[in-house]
Amino acid sequence: MPLSRFHALRTYLNKVVLGQPVLTENLLIALIANGHLLVEGPPGLAKTRAVKALCDGVEGDFHRIQFTPDLLPADLTGTDIYRSQTGTFEFEAGPIFHNLILADEINRAPAKVQSALLEAMAEGQVTVGKNSYKLPPLFLVMATQNPLENEGTYPLPEAQLDRFLMHLNLDYPSGDTEIEILRQSRKEALTHELPTTEPIAQADIFAARDEAMEIYLAEPLEKYIVEIIMATRQPIRYSDDLAKWLEYGVSPRATISLERCARARAWLHQRDFVSPEDIQAVAPNVLRHRLLLSYQAQAEGVSRDQVINHILTQVAVP
Repeated sequence: MPLSRFHALRTYLNKVVLGQPVLTENLLIALIANGHLLVEGPPGLAKTRAVKALCDGVEGDFHRIQFTPDLLPADLTGTDIYRSQTGTFEFEAGPIFHNLILADEINRAPAKVQSALLEAMAEGQVTVGKNSYKLPPLFLVMATQNPLENEGTYPLPEAQLDRFLMHLNLDYPSGDTEIEILRQSRKEALTHELPTTEPIAQADIFAARDEAMEIYLAEPLEKYIVEIIMATRQPIRYSDDLAKWLEYGVSPRATISLERCARARAWLHQRDFVSPEDIQAVAPNVLRHRLLLSYQAQAEGVSRDQVINHILTQVAVP
């Protein structure tokens, strides 16, 4: 049964990655909803460790790519190599041809490299020359950004940010959790052992995706999702504050992402129907990177999260 396997995987992730339950749950939501994550947070918050642990818990291979200003698209996708023995060119696959990818500090690479990654995320393929090559059926990217440094970075344009299913903001763990981290680190240094779990087969992951898509979503909740989206596009209908805070609303891709993430969360919580709570829980992560705030909102110090919370209070819950 895929659900019990996913619960075991969540328990395993929370053992390996202490103090980041939001990250571990949303990794699973992204895996079930077949989408990609953009994670923003200070260094040292176990972002790499979380993706490696996820890879250990599923049947697949993992690769970490450090994005740097001198990175080229071919360093990501691969390139055609001339074989002198045969006198022909042969495609040599790059590191993108793995199941789980950590794109570390994605905003440090120039736009051409970012666009190569985003084609892979959106189309499930890469294009080299005149040929396109399919990526593995199980393909998940977790890209990270460091909010503390902006020098020498290439910020992702809004249209490219829209390709990510969710955008997570991580914060430092509590003092009690920090003590647990110290003890866990000391134990691992002494024993050289990490917690282990039986990997979930890729067939079970695809089965979980099918089950999540079959979860019942009532028509009033479909309209609720659309109303949340419409509040970003026609804010004057809902609030004068929204009208002055929002420059542009979100795309239909946000509507699809909000529904799929709500379904995945309901499935993880052992329900065969989507509730308003599911929609409200995933809405900030789905909408955060897609909203374009006005200059007035920025001048007033209004954050995207504040705007999203305001939308959820203004849109009536069915």
